[in-house]
Amino acid sequence: MAFEDIKEDLEQIQEESKALINSNIAYYKLWGFKVAMQSTTMVLKFFLIVVFATLFVLFASLALAIVIGKAMDNYVYGFLIVAGFYLLLTILVSFIKPQIVEGKILRKFSEIFFND
Repeated sequence: MAFEDIKEDLEQIQEESKALINSNIAYYKLWGFKVAMQSTTMVLKFFLIVVFATLFVLFASLALAIVIGKAMDNYVYGFLIVAGFYLLLTILVSFIKPQIVEGKILRKFSEIFFND
């Protein structure tokens, strides 16, 4: 009689353990889906912002180069001045890039993954 009670208790423990494991698997699947969707939407949003910002900078640069060139009576000088500005900006960004980009990206992804 005592062995049958122990056997029933062990079967109940086994069933509850399986239910717990299955619910944990379902939870982590949902958590993974949430993190994947947040990451995907963040990357897509970033991509769209970069595309439109690039188009804006391109057309603004062309307009600025034409204005400077017209003021100097030589369009080549206008384009060279704008290109020199971008060269200086590139050098400046290459020196401060780790502090700006890597810190913000690491912080944002840490918020997504460890928010729960």
